[in-house]
Amino acid sequence: MSARRDPSVPSEKRLGVLLLSGAHDRAHYAFVVASGAAALGRTVTLFVTNQGCHALFQDWSGLDKADRDARVIASGVAGLADLREACVELGVRLIACEAGLRAEALDATRLLPQVEVAGIATFLSAVGDGQIVTI
Repeated sequence: MSARRDPSVPSEKRLGVLLLSGAHDRAHYAFVVASGAAALGRTVTLFVTNQGCHALFQDWSGLDKADRDARVIASGVAGLADLREACVELGVRLIACEAGLRAEALDATRLLPQVEVAGIATFLSAVGDGQIVTI
């Protein structure tokens, strides 16, 4: 994928979601926001850094309080696996921060195959003048 944003997408339709935290509740809600916005037709880029990168790993059990997911599902709310799948199906662009992976000594080979590794400039360029939500 190119670091440039698609100029055919108006800025009010672009949303950037920035996940800084490695806590399950924040990672879960980042995927709620990203999938919800994509389902409404917005162009969404989810940028994840530092310990939050665990949320983009094939095995996301490294998230803080990852066991919370079972309680979320038991309460009738979509779990992290379903939300991640929805994001992929809805075309959410998933980016793991290269610097965040390095700073936390995390192995990029553990990422989902749909995840690209790039920097903050790529994220900001993708969002352009669109809205950014930090979780």
